[in-house]
Amino acid sequence: MLSRLKAAINRLFSDENKLDIRNVRYLPRWTVLFIDTSLILVSTLITYFLLSDLHIKPLSVISSGQQLSLVIGVNFVFLLVFKTYAGLIRHSSFMDAMKLLFATVATFATLMVFNLTWQYIYDLKVFITTGLILFSFISFTALFTFRLAVKQLYERFKIAQNNAEIINAVIVGVDDGAISVAAALDIEHPQRFIIKGFISKRQNKSLRILDKPVLELDKSIQHLVQKLKAEAIVFAGNSMTAEERFSIVKECLEHDIKVFNSPLVINWSETTTVTDQLRSLQIEDLLNRDPIELNDNVKSSKIKGKTILVTGGAGSIGSEIARQVASYNPNKLIVLDQAETPLHSLSLELQGAFPDIDFEFVICDVANRNRLRILFDAFKIDIIYHAAAYKHVPLMENNPSEAILTNIYGTKNLADIAAKHKVSHFVMVSTDKAVNPTNVMGATKRAAEMYVQSKYFNLQAKGKKKNTRFITTRFGNVLGSNGSVVPLFKKQIESGGPVTITHPDIIRYFMTIPEACQLVLEAGTMGKGGEIFIFDMGEPVRIMDLAEKMIKLAGHTLNEDIEIKITGLRPGEKLYEELLSNESKTLPTHHNKIMISEDLENDYEQVNTVINSIIKAAIKNNNTISVAKLKSLVPEFKSNNSEYEILDVEVTEDISKNLGLGEDLPQDLFK
Repeated sequence: MLSRLKAAINRLFSDENKLDIRNVRYLPRWTVLFIDTSLILVSTLITYFLLSDLHIKPLSVISSGQQLSLVIGVNFVFLLVFKTYAGLIRHSSFMDAMKLLFATVATFATLMVFNLTWQYIYDLKVFITTGLILFSFISFTALFTFRLAVKQLYERFKIAQNNAEIINAVIVGVDDGAISVAAALDIEHPQRFIIKGFISKRQNKSLRILDKPVLELDKSIQHLVQKLKAEAIVFAGNSMTAEERFSIVKECLEHDIKVFNSPLVINWSETTTVTDQLRSLQIEDLLNRDPIELNDNVKSSKIKGKTILVTGGAGSIGSEIARQVASYNPNKLIVLDQAETPLHSLSLELQGAFPDIDFEFVICDVANRNRLRILFDAFKIDIIYHAAAYKHVPLMENNPSEAILTNIYGTKNLADIAAKHKVSHFVMVSTDKAVNPTNVMGATKRAAEMYVQSKYFNLQAKGKKKNTRFITTRFGNVLGSNGSVVPLFKKQIESGGPVTITHPDIIRYFMTIPEACQLVLEAGTMGKGGEIFIFDMGEPVRIMDLAEKMIKLAGHTLNEDIEIKITGLRPGEKLYEELLSNESKTLPTHHNKIMISEDLENDYEQVNTVINSIIKAAIKNNNTISVAKLKSLVPEFKSNNSEYEILDVEVTEDISKNLGLGEDLPQDLFK
């Protein structure tokens, strides 16, 4: 018997039966009501104690038991009437305090009515008036303090549980958006950001918003943040230009001040906490230029109801083009790529996001000419966005034949078939590495540019009706794209470093993926044919500066927590990229951020002949021959830090003959 009792007691107090406050989401309503009633009882007893201690001799009153029953009963009724128990205690607000006040006042008024009635009928008081006033004050204070204590304890507990620090922050801006963000952060529970004040460009002497000071941005940001005893700033609203933000962020990083960005409250997600709406500054926020803004109505009219093909659709650029095209409601969107798993993932995403769009997901290599023919025979394609390409410079330097087959032969296949099927627009995605190329990848993209441009002018010269408009877009590095430097740096920082840079003086142009894809779509709508569109990308970014800023943005100390390691230039890499060749000039367009490169026109027959010979060499995997012929087609192609530098010294004209190039290749390879 004793053993059974002992076992039962052990089970009762076992770990699985213990009350874990972390699992208590909210107090049941009956519990809140019980606690409130208990507090009223305690308030009544305190009132009795205070009155007795004052030695007040009241007139004749009813018994203490009757008084106690009446007080608790009336209070209980009004707690029910005003539903003071209904809200979550940890989220008590001004309205909850008002409910308590109304319940207390109603109780006081009712008891006073009882008092007067009892005195009139029986010449007997229920309570003395002093006691009622004292009780009302004590009971309201007790009920309100209980809620305030629970709220504060819950907030402290959640912060301790999440091991999160409270950040003293300053809001940059005083427009409606900035004030809304500050108000939302103030009422969040548990509170992660304590808003110490506002910083504004306007002169605001003695101005206070939400009872917080507003300082004018007339001195250094560091001085103002220190004055408000904060350690972080939050960009909110739209009061700052890109240049002003860049200047502020630069100073903050130099003085280890944390920087956060907040979208407008109207754009906040309903499923995300207030604090999670704020994000640490991303590297794209440090681009010292205003973002490009394009006319969506024009693109929509060109794409809506059309059949669109996106090649390389599973890549970072191609997938974003597909997303943006889908938003303009095409009749059919064909997404083509040779990478099975990424294409499958994209198919699930797009079909979920755009259930009304007719999608076709095609596994195909653009170098497979017959497969492309079947595709074009099956669908009447109106517009092609050609993003399929090999792009990694060191890999392509080691595999030039593959770069040629995908970047040149694949583009040629697609362009030839598009012209044959009278596709309206062919928009090719190129790169700044095609300008004065120092590597195989850049040279293959330049060759592809030359082919599609010369083909357009050749068709135009022949007077072909409804020619395909071949258009090229050329831009720099894309932040966040597959294999780009930013994701690499993020990974290296997360793993504790070092961050590797090939050269301390290397610089690059940068743009975001959405901006790059907007440019591609805009080119497709504004291009007349034969143009190479380039984008005003602002000032180039020094990669060393980029790495240092990313380390600081991640909250680390440079060369203490994370070091930077110089590894040396890779094969084919150069210190800086260009958007224009030495011979090119630019023409303006209707948008001040988009220009047309006025390149020299090339003879189609000559370009086609050399490209055919390059492709034949690549099919035979004759890397030296194919690169040599590529250099003859693109004379500005000078290899850098590469085994093919020797070809820049001397390239013999009969080199292909000596190797018997292309003698056994199919005759219809280029038909």
